[in-house]
Amino acid sequence: QVQLVESGGGLVQPGGSLRLSCAASGISFRLNAMYWYRQAPGKQRELVAAITSLGITSSADSVKGRFTISRDDAKNTVFLQMSSLEPEDTAVYYCHTYTLIGGLRRDYWGQGTQVTVSS
Repeated sequence: QVQLVESGGGLVQPGGSLRLSCAASGISFRLNAMYWYRQAPGKQRELVAAITSLGITSSADSVKGRFTISRDDAKNTVFLQMSSLEPEDTAVYYCHTYTLIGGLRRDYWGQGTQVTVSS
């Protein structure tokens, strides 16, 4: 059974930092690309950052230079380091991955962790 468990969210002042973690189980973590999404109230879920199994990263323009995605394959964990946080970053942040076996894609999501940026 695949599980993704996020942690590290909370309330932070504008300009502050947070580090989100997502611990994965039930998958061959080192072979999987990992993703962070977020969903703000009344908005669609959007892709924030991604990291391939080889450690190649990409991020949304809105967070470039402020957010960094990384992974620790020994701990089956992906991280999202967020700095210079803005009120617009307030959202529920979700960890995501998928498997493709025999042509069948299955998507997996964590339960989400709330990030609130406010003074």
